[in-house]
Amino acid sequence: MRVAVVGHVEWVEFARVERVPRAGEIVHALETWEEPAGGGAVAAAQLTRLAGSCLFFTALGADELGRRSRSELTRLGIDLRAIPEADPTRRAFTYVDETGERTITVLGDKLRPRGGDSRLPWRELAGLDAVYFVSGDVEALHHARLARVLVATARELPTLREAGVQLDALVGSGEDKGELYRPGELEPPPRVVVTTAGPLGGWVQPGGPFRPAPLPSTVVDAYGCGDCFAAGLTFALGRGDAVEDAVTLAARCGAAVMAGRGPYAAQLDRP
Repeated sequence: MRVAVVGHVEWVEFARVERVPRAGEIVHALETWEEPAGGGAVAAAQLTRLAGSCLFFTALGADELGRRSRSELTRLGIDLRAIPEADPTRRAFTYVDETGERTITVLGDKLRPRGGDSRLPWRELAGLDAVYFVSGDVEALHHARLARVLVATARELPTLREAGVQLDALVGSGEDKGELYRPGELEPPPRVVVTTAGPLGGWVQPGGPFRPAPLPSTVVDAYGCGDCFAAGLTFALGRGDAVEDAVTLAARCGAAVMAGRGPYAAQLDRP
């Protein structure tokens, strides 16, 4: 399997609390940690676990957090294709409450990889089994379309609409307004649309409803569930699985990550 992710990185500070504070309230963190995350990084790490390796086309800030991100992502086994940018690394702050739910505040803009940047070896995407597009510009998306299977997140609908490429699968959410997709919003329409609904499972069009995977006995942290779901779907479709089987594996990836602290501790290994 030869797979890749095109997307962004955020440096995330996590704080575990009993509950997210109400307006004007002060709460004390039970535990804190920080690491590079964001949709691109989390999906690339999950695909690395599933496929054995994964190219990650991204942009990193030319600052200390960018350097730390590069080091940590390489340690996770991700095959980085990263360019330095003058802008600072995007940061985020995440509360994780006693139920494992995450609440995120993002600081700064995404550093998106640009398809016209000759510092990135975009030709490496041609002929790959699968690419997951998390963020980037229109030209980057056209490069990603050179793979045999292209999956994208509905969070980037404006870029997908402008590019007008054929998606093999679009992953959205029925619970997150930033990831809603309605039929007719993209032309050509995606071959498959997968809409997730957390513990309810979700819906595949064409297809119908699907069940969620069993949750771990103890839910620790929900951060990264959606990104791991999308990575699992990308891997399975690139492997040639039927859509139903691909969604089943994706749901397992999304459920597995909830057993660990942060997005990497409990990602699913190749089945």
